Amino acid sequence: MPTDPAQKARKAVREAQVRFERDAKAVRDARREAFADAQAAGLSLREIANEVGLHHSRVAEVIQGK
Repeated sequence: MPTDPAQKARKAVREAQVRFERDAKAVRDARREAFADAQAAGLSLREIANEVGLHHSRVAEVIQGK
């Protein structure tokens, strides 16, 4: 267990970064799935884009995983 404040801080920021990256990936995956589900349900890319405030080409990129 680190006792030096600087070591504790280094460990804390590394752990926070790992959590951030994990959570960000989960959120991106959930968004991609929701967009794909909406498209499968019959919504056009433009309709999805209007719902979320994005350009339809960006919605297509999200669905494609870009």
